[in-house]
Amino acid sequence: MLKKFLTLIIVAVGLGLLGIRGGLSLHQATSVTIFSASILGTLFFWSFRLTFAFFGTSILLITKTIDLDNIIKFASLEVILFLVGMMVLVGLLKDAGFFAWLVSLILRIPNLTARKFIIFISCISALLACAVDEVTSIIFIVAAIFEICDYFEVDPTPFLIISVLATNIGSSGTVLGNPIGILIATKSGLTFEDFISKAFPLMLVCLTVLISVVLQWYKKTIAHLQRQMDELGANDILVKLISVPPEKELRMGLVIFGATLFFIALHHRLELLLGLEPNTILLIVPLLSSGSVMAWKWRKAREFIEKDVEWWTLLFFMLLFAQAGTLKYTGATDVLARGLVSLAGNSLAVLIGIVLWISSIGSSVLDNVVLVAAFIPVIQGFQSLNINLQPLWWALLFGGCFGGNITLVGSTANIVALGILEKERNIHITFFRWFWIGMTIGLLTTCIVWLALVFVPLYH
Repeated sequence: MLKKFLTLIIVAVGLGLLGIRGGLSLHQATSVTIFSASILGTLFFWSFRLTFAFFGTSILLITKTIDLDNIIKFASLEVILFLVGMMVLVGLLKDAGFFAWLVSLILRIPNLTARKFIIFISCISALLACAVDEVTSIIFIVAAIFEICDYFEVDPTPFLIISVLATNIGSSGTVLGNPIGILIATKSGLTFEDFISKAFPLMLVCLTVLISVVLQWYKKTIAHLQRQMDELGANDILVKLISVPPEKELRMGLVIFGATLFFIALHHRLELLLGLEPNTILLIVPLLSSGSVMAWKWRKAREFIEKDVEWWTLLFFMLLFAQAGTLKYTGATDVLARGLVSLAGNSLAVLIGIVLWISSIGSSVLDNVVLVAAFIPVIQGFQSLNINLQPLWWALLFGGCFGGNITLVGSTANIVALGILEKERNIHITFFRWFWIGMTIGLLTTCIVWLALVFVPLYH
């Protein structure tokens, strides 16, 4: 631990000193040092990430690198409140039995085969991640996989890996799938409609590639599952599945959630109609919906807020956003933006590739929210250089989501799923068992995105 801490100090301070030698001002170098320390602290000491965020933000204020008003401005409270509202809604759905009901419905597939099972868990993992968040969706998909695999007496590990890979891909399809989606939407001006018309179709293409690859990659596993299905009888699994009828409470929860999605989908048009600032409707709809939930389920309102809202994570996000905003406030990201443009030789295709691959590879070892928060001010810095930002925003989104597939720790969904596997089945996945399939999917999907962002006019 001492070696890691010394490495953190040396690297963070070294980057600041290197920045000064490269022409950064003292405040710019300080912002780089503090943000680097927070990132390395997150990487080396995950359990203490909030501690580093607290200390770092305090130092920025004490050294007058940024003032209190701008700390509050860059903390992105609108994003935090959006996430709070959505977490309350997901808490309601869990409490009402939505996910158990959904799993019981979708697993009752007639004439179930091994290949059909692979295609099914891939599609439902991706689509469920689009509708709720990736972590919530993977918890319930893993539960379904365990039940199927236990019945047919097969190892659940390959199927769990497939579902996680699909979840990370699916999380890029809408604003709701990943915290970086709402973060990018609020900072870039991209709407829910933009995500549906541009991100969602590209996500489906990458999902199709994933399914094609895993059907070949796990051919022996699929054949073994098929033999077990033939021997035990695929339809018998339906007897074991618990049917959860849509009770009144669940139906009401679905109405509230459906109305929330409807108004989020139309937020841009409603804002234009009512003359509101961009993203106003997008950000208040979850608050109105969660307020309705707490009024309806008032006896459980405190429980929704205290247990279903991840305050530890949200506090970390707030301070991280503020530190990333300090990079923009001091002008450090403008310097970096000019450097990247110079490196790309003023080629938009190369610049898209730089943003895409840095975010993809970076997200394979670091939480994608941390990486995206650092990159957003850099992309905003390109605006003064008369560069089309839209493909760069999409590059950041897809890189941040797809890079999570490359390693075991690349995304929160990975960590949660593997934790459940260890706890429930005492199975530990080695680094390379994940890495080879994860790297293959990560590289293929990232290359597809790069080609689409460069050559398809829709993304410009």
